[in-house]
Amino acid sequence: MVAAAASLALGIKTEGIKEGWYDGGSIALAVIIVIVVTAVSDYKQSLQFQNLNEEKQNIQIEVVRGGRRIPVSIFDVVVGDVVPLKIGDQVPADGILISGQSLALDESSMTGESKIVRKDSKSPFLMSGCKVADGYGMMLVVGVGINTEWGLLMASITEDNGEETPLQVRLNGVATFIGIVGLTVALLVLIVLMIRFFTGHTYKPDGSPQFTAGKTKVGKAVDGAIKIFTIAVTIVVVAVPEGLPLAVTLTLAYSMRKMMADKALVRRLSACETMGSATTICSDKTGTLTLNQMTVVEAYISGKKIDPPDDRSEVPPTVLSLLHEGVGLNTTGSVFVPQGGAAVEISGSPTEKAILQWGLNLGMNFDAVRSEASIIHAFPFNSEKKRGGVAVKLDSEVHLHWKGAAEIVLSCCTSFIDENGSVVPLGDDKMSFFKEAIGNMAASSLRCVAIAYRPYEVEKVPTEEEIDHWEIPEGDLILLAIVGIKDPCRPGVRDAVQLCIDAGVKVRMVTGDNLQTARAIALECGILRSDADATEPNLIEGKRFRAMSEEDRKNVADKISVMGRSSPNDKLLLVQALRSNGHVVAVTGDGTNDAPALHEADIGLAMGIAGTEVAKESSDIIILDDNFASVVKVVRWGRSVYANIQKFIQFQLTVNVAALIINVVAAVTAGDVPLNAVQLLWVNLIMDTLGALALATEPPTDHLMRRNPVGRREPLVTNIMWRNLLIQALYQVSVLLVLNFRGKQILHLEHETSARAIEVKNTLIFNAFVFCQVFNEFNARKPDEMNVFKGVLRNRLFVSIVGLTVVLQVIIIFFLGKFTSTVRLSWQLWLVSIVIGVISWPLAVLGKLIPVPEKPFSEYFSEKLLKRRNRQECS
Repeated sequence: MVAAAASLALGIKTEGIKEGWYDGGSIALAVIIVIVVTAVSDYKQSLQFQNLNEEKQNIQIEVVRGGRRIPVSIFDVVVGDVVPLKIGDQVPADGILISGQSLALDESSMTGESKIVRKDSKSPFLMSGCKVADGYGMMLVVGVGINTEWGLLMASITEDNGEETPLQVRLNGVATFIGIVGLTVALLVLIVLMIRFFTGHTYKPDGSPQFTAGKTKVGKAVDGAIKIFTIAVTIVVVAVPEGLPLAVTLTLAYSMRKMMADKALVRRLSACETMGSATTICSDKTGTLTLNQMTVVEAYISGKKIDPPDDRSEVPPTVLSLLHEGVGLNTTGSVFVPQGGAAVEISGSPTEKAILQWGLNLGMNFDAVRSEASIIHAFPFNSEKKRGGVAVKLDSEVHLHWKGAAEIVLSCCTSFIDENGSVVPLGDDKMSFFKEAIGNMAASSLRCVAIAYRPYEVEKVPTEEEIDHWEIPEGDLILLAIVGIKDPCRPGVRDAVQLCIDAGVKVRMVTGDNLQTARAIALECGILRSDADATEPNLIEGKRFRAMSEEDRKNVADKISVMGRSSPNDKLLLVQALRSNGHVVAVTGDGTNDAPALHEADIGLAMGIAGTEVAKESSDIIILDDNFASVVKVVRWGRSVYANIQKFIQFQLTVNVAALIINVVAAVTAGDVPLNAVQLLWVNLIMDTLGALALATEPPTDHLMRRNPVGRREPLVTNIMWRNLLIQALYQVSVLLVLNFRGKQILHLEHETSARAIEVKNTLIFNAFVFCQVFNEFNARKPDEMNVFKGVLRNRLFVSIVGLTVVLQVIIIFFLGKFTSTVRLSWQLWLVSIVIGVISWPLAVLGKLIPVPEKPFSEYFSEKLLKRRNRQECS
């Protein structure tokens, strides 16, 4: 704007207001266009971030309306809704506890106190925003939105979305460095041109000096100095790469929007780019690698296999009655029977739904079972103990029901009920029979769950005051049933795993399931290649890994492909071991106890469907469909972010280097520049704003997934980019400087007036330079591939921007000559400028045949310096 003001003053002074405003006005207009385009782009991206942030807060919860559990958005909860709560949930509104077992809340987000608060009839008030730490219950909503404690608190706070990612910080540094270089060069040019001007070495088109000491008027000298100042400012304009930060914002916003369409909601911006560097993914099994659509397909009751598993006629009445009781009461799920004979609706976790469906098939009446008994205490299922239990009071007796991992519950059993309905001791032969049954089911990739119970003396049950601290006895249990639940592999998961392997990313399965079940699924998914791979340490049990020393864990971590019967703490230990070995670790998790591992990992991926709110809060990205294929898409997009930024840097630096060298060499040698302020502002618009839009929105390609992950400390400008950049810059500088110094002779302009010849030559240089950038944009699309046009038609925005650039260039030359100091060119000269641009394409392709060392140049030079320093120290 300073250059525009100076040019405007100079133009009006020398040529009058009618003709003299063109130069200054053009610069001002060009600057305004650049500002408006950049501001609109930035504003649109900030709106996208805002929309994604609102999506982040849109939690899906279950409410009970008309006796039926239905999923609703947290924004649609109303006063009077009944909300079921379980471990890991976030309390969605202010409410009162109606019923619950062992319910405990983490109220630290509201009170700042980190202790867990128990909730019961004496302390029934629940505040929104708090997390359920233990137990389960039902809450009546009494306040929503701004009328809640949390709402009042949030109304006074605004969330800061100005998070800068590591890549943005690095690029801001690069932009600042290039800007300083440009400013230094501009300052040197200013000094050189001033010296040339005031010593009489700057000439007019007719060959006479522009300044002669003692003869030139002060006004004319000031005009010349202002012109020189404008040239220096123009060099700064070209050198400062303001498009770099814009390119990052664009590519991050574009990637986030597209990732949302690919079922991944980004919670932390930095995760976008970190995901491109991931070297290993520690994935859950259930729901991520499998469909999470469970059905009971095998059952062992009364010491024998029941086939089909829901054949009531083969189950003794005593066992049937106890199974109805255990399945119906020891659950956090529910059954709703609609009027009019419609299908029964079952809600709960997939495992709970499968067992409840099996119970219904065995003739269970859910509502009757719940009304005939009362739950006096519950031990909710947790992933550490892998089992859950309830104590229930019937008319005059108390039953303790347990359900959980088959081999763990079986080890707590001392007897079972035989075919006659009699309780008999669990001898070695029967114990071996059940263990073998579990092994066979696990080998068939079935999840094995055991159901057991024991009667309990009423007098031993603690009083109401003490019952909260009562640990339900889990020994001397009577085995009722062992069931095998089928959870099929997701379609396409094997291809997704193979894609990761090809991309240099190792997939590890970390599951709480039986080791044999995990092994079978891992073989099916391709995580384990063959039975030969299914040996320790490739296949390891959580407790075995946990028992190792820290050093042993580090040594064995790299080899682990499958970890079975793992607790969340084992997952955390594995993540720590892998990270200390230099891996960039992505971890999937859904449970509350997965939060530490999600937080510790470089990228935490929470499950959108099965994940608890605690897990989601600790994650960086939420996988909305719980599908492993979506995790692989996130890796793809992460790599795309990094690749797009590198493409733009290569394009930007080529233009910067070429424009700077051309103007500096011309200014220092001839005292004038071939590319003036308005022309360079137009190039700046193509280069910075339009270039960022075109290259930052390139979709990811399969080629990205055939590379190894980008290292954490790998330089932004790789050796391949340096090669491409130098070849292009060298070509552009050589051709355009030859035109600048020998243009008159080459273009046969000797018969033209000197002023006209300079105008034609400079217009050709400007036109050729723009067409070089158009083809350079294509070259930058594929820095390491020969076919730079591959897939170009799929990116409509890129094609539109290139088309728009060419159309605007034609308009500038033909209709806006007065504003841009250009003249109309003959069709032959148009052809010359287009050919100069086109040649840059085959040159770039041929340049890719030149081999470059894999080690970054910076590393090579630092090693050389280190060796020299060592030699000096030695001598």
